[in-house]
Amino acid sequence: MNLNALLPELGLQLETSLCVILEAPPGTGKTTTVPPALLNAPWLAGQKILMLEPRRLAAKSAARYMAQQRSEQVGQSVGYRVRMETRVSAQTRIEVVTEGVLTRMLQSDPALEGVGLVIFDEFHERSLQADLGLALCRESQQVLREDLRLLIMSATLPERLAGLLGDVPVLRAGGVTHPVSLRYAPPPLGGDELAHAAGVIRQALREEAGSLLVFLPGSGEIRRLAERLGDLPANCQVTPLYGDLAPIEQDRAIQPAPAGQRKIVLATNIAETSLTIEGIRGVIDLGQERTPVFDPISGMTRLTTRRISRASALQRQGRAGRLEPGFCIRLWQESDTARLLPEIEPEILSADLAPLVLELAQWGCSDPFQLAWLDPPPSVPWEQAQSLLQALGALDAKGLMTSHGKALVGLPLHPRLGHMVLKAREQNLGGLACTLAALLSERDIFKGAASRDADLGSRLQALSRGRAGRQEAIQKAAAQVGEKLGLKPAFHPIEELGLLIGLAYPERLAQRRGESARYRLANGRGAVLPEGDFLAREPLLAIAQLDGHPREAKIFLAAALSPEQLELLSEAQTETGLEVSFNQQTGSVQAWRVTRYGALVLKKERIQNPDADTLALALLEGVRQKGIAKLPWSENQLELRERVAFLHRHQPQDWPDLSDDALKSALKDWLLPFLTGLKRLEAITPALLQQALEYYLGYEKLALLDSWAPSHWPVPSGSRIRLDYSGEEPVLAARLQELFGMLDTPKILGGRAPLLIHLLSPARRPVQVTRDLASFWRETYPEVKKELKGRYPKHYWPEDPLQAEAVRGIKRKPEPKA
Repeated sequence: MNLNALLPELGLQLETSLCVILEAPPGTGKTTTVPPALLNAPWLAGQKILMLEPRRLAAKSAARYMAQQRSEQVGQSVGYRVRMETRVSAQTRIEVVTEGVLTRMLQSDPALEGVGLVIFDEFHERSLQADLGLALCRESQQVLREDLRLLIMSATLPERLAGLLGDVPVLRAGGVTHPVSLRYAPPPLGGDELAHAAGVIRQALREEAGSLLVFLPGSGEIRRLAERLGDLPANCQVTPLYGDLAPIEQDRAIQPAPAGQRKIVLATNIAETSLTIEGIRGVIDLGQERTPVFDPISGMTRLTTRRISRASALQRQGRAGRLEPGFCIRLWQESDTARLLPEIEPEILSADLAPLVLELAQWGCSDPFQLAWLDPPPSVPWEQAQSLLQALGALDAKGLMTSHGKALVGLPLHPRLGHMVLKAREQNLGGLACTLAALLSERDIFKGAASRDADLGSRLQALSRGRAGRQEAIQKAAAQVGEKLGLKPAFHPIEELGLLIGLAYPERLAQRRGESARYRLANGRGAVLPEGDFLAREPLLAIAQLDGHPREAKIFLAAALSPEQLELLSEAQTETGLEVSFNQQTGSVQAWRVTRYGALVLKKERIQNPDADTLALALLEGVRQKGIAKLPWSENQLELRERVAFLHRHQPQDWPDLSDDALKSALKDWLLPFLTGLKRLEAITPALLQQALEYYLGYEKLALLDSWAPSHWPVPSGSRIRLDYSGEEPVLAARLQELFGMLDTPKILGGRAPLLIHLLSPARRPVQVTRDLASFWRETYPEVKKELKGRYPKHYWPEDPLQAEAVRGIKRKPEPKA
C-alpha cells in the first residue's frame, strides 16, 4: 500500500493508540505528506504538531515545502525552529524543529501544553537527541500527558523499537515505483578514490541524462573533487552541499537546475534523508561518512571516517529515481556490501555524554536507567561526563544539579564552553568568551594550508576583520549567547584567550618539554604542534582542540598562556610536595620542593641541606634506579626470598610477594625505615637487608617459615640437604646412597606439597627425577642399580634399598643379613 492510501489508517490508529510506528522507504514523501494529512484529525483537537528532523537544512526545507503546498509563507500555519533561527507565529500548527530544540521545549514545559502529536522523523538515524527526546516524551506521556501522541517514522525499522514501546501499531508503506538500476564501479587497488570518482562522474554525464548526487565523506573531499571537475562543460553546475556551508549555498544545491543545465551535487550524508533535491536522476556513492566519535580515554571527540551501513547505502540509493527511473553507482566491490553493518550505530554509544548528563540532571534524573532507552548510555562515558560536570561545579557530589549547572543548561553551548562564558563574565571577559565559544562550536574557519596554523588568535583576528569563513553564523551564535547573559560579543583582549580556554579545558593546559614543539598536558598526556608552528616558541599553552592519539596528540587549536594566567587557573588545585633524586654517577642526593598542577610543574625549589628523612627518600630513589637485583643480597637472603615466593604462590593472601618487582613497588614499606641516617648506597649491607626482610615478614611469619618451607631436609644418612626453591617446585637433590631407607616422598606446606626428588649418582649427576619415591624403589631402582654398579663398583648397591643403611661416603658396606 502506498503512503497516500495508508494515511486514513494512520489517522485511525493514532486515534486509539498513543504511539504508532510508520515504516516507509526512501522517496515516499513521508516527511512532507504526513503532518498536513493529520492536521485536522479530531483527536488532535486543534493542538500543534511538532516534527523532529535530525538536521537544520532538512527542517527548514521540509517547512518551506509544506508552506508552499498550502500557498503560504513559512511562519504561518507551518513554521520551523532551528538553532539560531525561528519562523513561527500564533497561527503556526505544524512546527518542524531540530532535536535539540525539542529538548529545550520539554525542559521548559514537560507537559508540552498545546502539542497534540510529536513526530520523530528519520528515527533510524539514531541521533542522541532523538533517543533522548523519545525517552523524555515517553515519561511525559506516562506522568503528565495521557493524551500526547507519538509517531515514529523510519525508512528502516530499528530492531527492538517495537519491544521498547510495547504493543504499538506498526504500519508499512510501499516504496517508490520508479526503478533504480544498481551497478558497482570500484576504484583500482591502491588508486586515487577522488580521481576515480571524477572519471565515473564524467562517464555518467556522457551516458545518462539528468543531474547527479555524489556522496562523499566530508567537506575536504567535496572541495578537492570540485577542483577535479573544474573543466566540465558550461551546462554542468557543480554545487557542494554540507552542514557548514552558508545557507544561500545550501539552498542553491537543493533547488532545481536552471533550464538546459545539469547539476552535480557533491554532498555529505546531510543529503541522505529528508531532503528532496530536484532533478536528481543518478547517485554516485563512495560509501563513506565522517562522524564525531568520543574517546573516553582521552576525553576528546574526533572526526572519524568510516564505512556506511547497509541501511545508509539503501537510503542513498533511494535518492535516485524519485520522479523517473534512475541509477545508482556504488564505488566499491559488490561483495563488500554484505560486510557493511546492517544499521547505523546509535550516536549515544560513541558521543560525548556531558550535555546529556546535564540535560537529565535538569530533568531530575541522575540515573539514566530511570528512563526507557533503546540503547542506554554506556557506563564509562557516562561516569566520565558526571566527573567533568562535577569538576565544573555543574553537579554536586550526589550528581544533583547546582545553581551553576542550571545556568549552564540554559545556554546553547557545550557545558565546557558555557562554564567558560559564565566564569569569564565574572572577570569582565564575557564578551570575548561569547565570541570564542561561538568560534569553538563550529569547525575550523581556516581551510587548507592555513588550517595547519594552530593559533586561535589568528582566527579571532580574521573574524574581527570580516575575513573568516562562516562569519555570519559565528557572529549570530555569539550574539545569541550574549543576549541571554546581557553581554556584547567582543574580539579583545586577545591576550586573554589562553585564560578562557583554560576555563573550558583545564586538563589541556600544557607545558613545553625542553626546546622542542612537544608539550606535556596537565592530565599527563603528550601533545605536539605541527612543525614550524608560530606557537611552538611558547613555553605554556592552553589547548582547545587536539586529536585522540594515545601517546602524543596533534594540537589543532591553542593559545599562548602566561605564567600568571596558569597560576590563576590552577589556584586551589595545586599540590606541593618533596621530590628527590639520586645521581648514580656522583652518589649525590638532590631534593626539591615542587608545586604541581596535575602533571605540570609550576614551581621547583632546590633544598640545599636535606634532613635525614629527605636523605632516606633520596637513597630510596637511588635503590629504585639501581634496581632491586643489584642490592648486595647474600645467598641465604636470596634463598629466603625464594622460599617465601613458593609460599606466596600457594597462599598469596597469607604470604607477601618478595619478587624484584614487588619489592620495588613496596620500597617505602620494607626498606625506608632502615635508611635513616645513611648517606650513600654503599651503606646498604647484607645485614641491613636481612633486618629489613625480617621486619617486612614479621615475627609470626618468620616463626612459621621453617615448618612450612624449610631451608633443609634431613635424610636417612644423617645429612641435612638444602632444598632448592628457585623453580616452580621445591627440589631435594641427593645421592641415592643417602636416601636408602626413605620409603615415602617428603612433603612440605603442611603435608600438601611433595618435594621433587632429584636422585643423583655418586658423581652427583642426575639419575632420576620423581615425585613418587616408593614407586622408584620398587620399579626403577633395579635397573638403575644394574647400570651404575658397574660404573661405580666401590659404592654401596644393596638389593633391598629400603632395608639398607644409608651412607654419606663412598666406602662399600656389606648388605645387612636377613
